[in-house]
Amino acid sequence: MSLEEQYDAWVRGLMGGGKYAATPNEAAQASDAVQQMQAQLEALNAAQKRQKQATAAVDALHKAGSATAEHVRQMSSELTRSLKQDGLLGGTVAAPTPRPAAASGRPDFSGVADKVKTEVLGQDAFVTAVVKAFRRPFVLGTAKQTDRAKNLMLLCGPEGTGRHYALTCVVEELAARGILRSAAVETLDLSLYPGPAQEKLFLQDLYAALQSDAEVLAFDHYEGCAPTYLNMLATLSIDGTLALSSRYVLQRGILVDVGTALAPGAIGELQAGGKYFVFFSRKGEDALAETFGARFVDAIAGDICRTEPFAPETLSAVAARELNELAQRVRKQCGLTLTMGGDVRDLLASQYGKTSGMQAMRDYCDTVYRAIAEYVLDADVLPADNTPALLTAQGNRLYMAVNGGTPLDLLALLPQQYRGDVDAVEAELSKIVGLEEVKNYVRDVAQNVQAQQRRKAQGLPVADVNMHMIFTGNPGTGKTTIARILAKYLKAIGALRGGQLVEVTRADLVGRYVGHTAPLTNSVIQSALGGVLFIDEAYSLYRGNEDSFGLEAIDTLVKGIEDHRDELVVILAGYTHEMQQFLGANSGLASRFPNQIEFPDYTGEELYRITLSLAQGKGYVLAEDCQTPLTDWYSRKQAEDAATNGNGRMARNALEKAILNQSKRLIADPEADLALLLPGDFELD
Repeated sequence: MSLEEQYDAWVRGLMGGGKYAATPNEAAQASDAVQQMQAQLEALNAAQKRQKQATAAVDALHKAGSATAEHVRQMSSELTRSLKQDGLLGGTVAAPTPRPAAASGRPDFSGVADKVKTEVLGQDAFVTAVVKAFRRPFVLGTAKQTDRAKNLMLLCGPEGTGRHYALTCVVEELAARGILRSAAVETLDLSLYPGPAQEKLFLQDLYAALQSDAEVLAFDHYEGCAPTYLNMLATLSIDGTLALSSRYVLQRGILVDVGTALAPGAIGELQAGGKYFVFFSRKGEDALAETFGARFVDAIAGDICRTEPFAPETLSAVAARELNELAQRVRKQCGLTLTMGGDVRDLLASQYGKTSGMQAMRDYCDTVYRAIAEYVLDADVLPADNTPALLTAQGNRLYMAVNGGTPLDLLALLPQQYRGDVDAVEAELSKIVGLEEVKNYVRDVAQNVQAQQRRKAQGLPVADVNMHMIFTGNPGTGKTTIARILAKYLKAIGALRGGQLVEVTRADLVGRYVGHTAPLTNSVIQSALGGVLFIDEAYSLYRGNEDSFGLEAIDTLVKGIEDHRDELVVILAGYTHEMQQFLGANSGLASRFPNQIEFPDYTGEELYRITLSLAQGKGYVLAEDCQTPLTDWYSRKQAEDAATNGNGRMARNALEKAILNQSKRLIADPEADLALLLPGDFELD
């Protein structure tokens, strides 16, 4: 009986009697069949369960494999990122955060040049060229690129012809139209980075400028910048990126060199970030090619914008505009209604170029305003609104007549310049014993500087005053003292801004290994800017042609003098004969130090006066009968060997020995005068 027949019999048995009832034999067979079927079903279920478990295990294995692969990929990506941040695979790119464009579609440059020309007078062609340079990337379709500079341009021309002012006006107009996001212009004065010692400072400032909101980066005075940094700028300008040779990280927004350390977040390169790069210069593309190279000039050639010297009629128009603004300011703040003629306009126009071009005219107007304000402050009764005030010019002086009254010398109303510091320095100089010729020379230098300052203020030609000096003479003749007073004097009259005296020797300028000397010397020069650099025993810098370190220090010094001619005075000091040999070490030395001052040895009488001054400063007095023996002793010592005996140092040493001997005498005689020094206290052989 087949399985189907057995199953049919089993069903009939369940249904009970009738024609469908199964026989006992069929019922037993059907029961066995059902049990077999149950066993087969259970085996099938078990097989299906095992298959599901195997499938789940395979799925879990696949998932584990995928998770492991993803984990490995993430680890690899993180490792790559870390290596790049640490500078081992190029580093993080330091680029400004991309910002959405201020306006969609084609920007509207129409009328920009005409608007700016109403503010920048007499430079129509220049303004047109600048606007064209800003428009170029929009026409070329490169304005949205952030992987390089948006455009390069050179603004060149004579000093004071409105280059900086024109750039400011153009940027403000473009920002007002939404073409630029910001009206700010970030400016880097490249003369602040004259040598290798300023590399970190240069990169910090450049990074900060690139990260600023300004879309325009201006680079001024590139002529005074170290070639290394100019090469960096050229690379960044042309290629859009600048790879950094060291590892840098950001600390409080400042780029900090971490040397060889593996630091997270290290920056490996700087990126131009789609900014305009603007270079200022008084020279044209020839000087640019000599400094940056022909490739840079080719990149900037289409946008070299030149200003022209102002014509007299242009200066008159500018002066009229400045005077109109002055009149509005005076009427608003002081209540006076100014009227004036062409003579006042011409006087203002003559101020152009006396200090810094157009700025000189604005500075003069500001001075006039302060003088008018001083008049109002001094008045017993405040003038009524719209009180008439007539300005007239007589020669180089400006006069004001209020309400028909007597004309007043306007600028004479200003508070007089403080001269207490000059008088104090002069008093200190006068107290120095002897050295009359040297002191007169210091006064002559100061008076010459003051005379040139007055000529400059009057718009007259100015002669450059070379104040670099050589002090020669024996030790102890007051060279350092005079140098210190000279520094104070030059600061007091406004020739130097700092007035500090930085005193150094060979050890402070010459390095200990190759490549150390130039940065060391430049560092010393930087510390002395605004003051006087005094190099004692300067002849020790030159020890023959084999002394490469000393020669490097001299060459660096000569270049530093040239680069900072207006903010540094260098004084070389040493023995007369040795200093003559030293001047032959570099062909540029003698021409840069035309002022040689010989410090004579002190006489016996002068040394006695020095002793009196030193004793007074220490709270002692010399007995009257000390004068003859001390003067004779000093004279004899000076005649024997002034160089060895030390001049003023000999007087100091003699006084110190006398004070020591007096102390011994006071122990033996408690009633003796504590301040009095006797001839016996001095050890006179």
